[in-house]
Amino acid sequence: MIYPKLVRECDCKTDIHVVLYGEGVTEEGEPIVVLEDDFKCNYQDKAKRVLTAEKSLIQLTAKVYFIGDIAPNLAVISSGKVTVFGETRNIYQGTKARNPDGTVNFTELEIM
Repeated sequence: MIYPKLVRECDCKTDIHVVLYGEGVTEEGEPIVVLEDDFKCNYQDKAKRVLTAEKSLIQLTAKVYFIGDIAPNLAVISSGKVTVFGETRNIYQGTKARNPDGTVNFTELEIM
């Protein structure tokens, strides 16, 4: 059965550079890079003000959507970084949205 694509190609226009880390570290203590590539994505960002002892802090978060599976060799996406609009941000959560047959419909990264 063919499932509809929930993230359409015509909506993915933003250039993004993605670096995904695997589990563990190298001998130098750095994360193991398992994927580094440029993609087109659908980028949605938001900002919120969080009150701290110094009065306030603006926290920027975003969600990035890709068509299909950007990292088929990884079972889960747990960490990494992205560069979008000249800013480098950290990935704090990754989701592979699956179809009922187990194939990946789209990949979502939450960044901060």
